[in-house]
Amino acid sequence: MIAEIKAAAKEGDSLGGIVEVIAYGVPVGLGSYVHWDRKLDGLLAGALMSIQAVKAVEIGDGFAQASQRGSVSHDAIAIDPSFTRGGGYIRRSDHAGGLEGGMSSGAPIIVKVAMKPLATLNRPVLETVDVASGESAVSFKERTDVTAVPALGVVSEAMVALVLANEALRKFGGDTVEEFTRNHDAYVAHLGSTASAARPD
Repeated sequence: MIAEIKAAAKEGDSLGGIVEVIAYGVPVGLGSYVHWDRKLDGLLAGALMSIQAVKAVEIGDGFAQASQRGSVSHDAIAIDPSFTRGGGYIRRSDHAGGLEGGMSSGAPIIVKVAMKPLATLNRPVLETVDVASGESAVSFKERTDVTAVPALGVVSEAMVALVLANEALRKFGGDTVEEFTRNHDAYVAHLGSTASAARPD
């Protein structure tokens, strides 16, 4: 990456790129499978697309899945042998990027964000129009960075964290951190007890 940036800088050009953000430990059930405006994948995509110069957002293996058959692209379900009281369930893969039906699945949430090259260049090569004369012209040489992709990684992580925090607050509520934590812990405990009750001993 550093070599590519140095080479583009020497030529007075700019670069785009892709960053990947992975969120671990996200509780199951954030988002909504019935409300179009509360689907977690939509909220994440919208927040990430709001970052300047971002042109695409991919969740999990999204673009690759578009050219695959379902037998290859879907995450198979299997019995989790780590449960001590009968069978729990696991996914054998995470092609869905931790999101299914608009909700978090408990698997790591994986998003990729694509940024276009910066529009300003250190050499005058882009064709443009002189608005005063109406004649064709060449863009000015402007002082600019070669790329903003390293910063994109930091900003993208922040946007994902903000969306997840907002959805966690919506789900667990509370007026204090202690109340929020208590609600979250009770929810997780309920999931475990419900799963255990549904499994035969």
